[in-house]
Amino acid sequence: MSGAGDFGARLLAWFDRHGRHDLPWQQEINPYRVWISEIMLQQTQVATVIPYYQRFMARFPDVTSLARAPIDEVLHHWSGLGYYARARNLHRAARQVVERHQGRFPETPDGLEALPGIGRSTAAAILSIACGQRHAILDGNVKRVLARHQGVEGWPGTTAVSRRLWALAETMTPAARVADYTQAIMDLGATVCTRGRPACGACPVASDCVAHAGGCQSLLPSPRPRREQPLRTTVMLIIRSPEGVLLEQRPPTGLWGGLWGFPEVSSSHEAESWCLHHLGTGVCKGRSLEPFVHVFTHFRLHITPLRLWVKDPTASVMEAPGRVWYKPEARSELGLAAPVARLLDHIAHEDGEINGSHGELRLPG
Repeated sequence: MSGAGDFGARLLAWFDRHGRHDLPWQQEINPYRVWISEIMLQQTQVATVIPYYQRFMARFPDVTSLARAPIDEVLHHWSGLGYYARARNLHRAARQVVERHQGRFPETPDGLEALPGIGRSTAAAILSIACGQRHAILDGNVKRVLARHQGVEGWPGTTAVSRRLWALAETMTPAARVADYTQAIMDLGATVCTRGRPACGACPVASDCVAHAGGCQSLLPSPRPRREQPLRTTVMLIIRSPEGVLLEQRPPTGLWGGLWGFPEVSSSHEAESWCLHHLGTGVCKGRSLEPFVHVFTHFRLHITPLRLWVKDPTASVMEAPGRVWYKPEARSELGLAAPVARLLDHIAHEDGEINGSHGELRLPG
């Protein structure tokens, strides 16, 4: 098997001819721009990230503008990307960079990893791409390339396999052109050594790839052991009044932390009492909408939307913190969970009628 230097040289030669050089975060490179891209690209495809990244950078062009922005606005620009803890950590880290480091990112692994949401691989990517320092990265694409090329069996989430892959990443990373190499190995995993149907004929290191030689590309890296995804249920109350649609801000941590959404109850039979208790008024009319399932990494959420009309809610609802009457047509800059945004779009574009409804709901009286 060829040495690490030859691996890096072949990868760099391929990158010069076939790699991607025009991605938004490859322009005007600095630690802030690389950081934002690396966080957005976690668990998210490049094609999905590009428009989010462009809008995010247009609004928050530097770490100071991000640090000074309200978290609601940051979450609004993140809405739809998922894994919202990433956005909350971005905001916290930006504030720390401004308050503790005078707006300059630390240029050591320890300094970067001390910031919220930055782990070993993300810190290495920032330092290698933006600062030219030699540090190995190990994101999902790199794990796949190295596991296949070196024939590393086992799920990368285990300590032993992770340790082995980190050792290989360190060995394979060259001393020269480290920024290009970092981009190259990520590119190879994203465009050639893909999870399904890898294009081995176009791979610059296929000649000594263990998986290619053994025809076991689909088996490496080993998948996460399968576990049954639990199913949770909730009822979302889409409460309308002459003032708009009622939204509440969720707690800062947990599911959709910090985002705005509909009030939730465990059963549609609780809708009337919720409105009486929180709004001081009963329900005029209710309609259940077609349930759907929203899939998270570790569980599935069965959502039943319940559309309610109320009259004359007491003023206390406006005085309660974290609660607003939202006008869908106004498109206010609130961070919204993806299912909430979709339901609000239905309201805005269907003149108060959501597709898939199945009749009037008899509320308990």
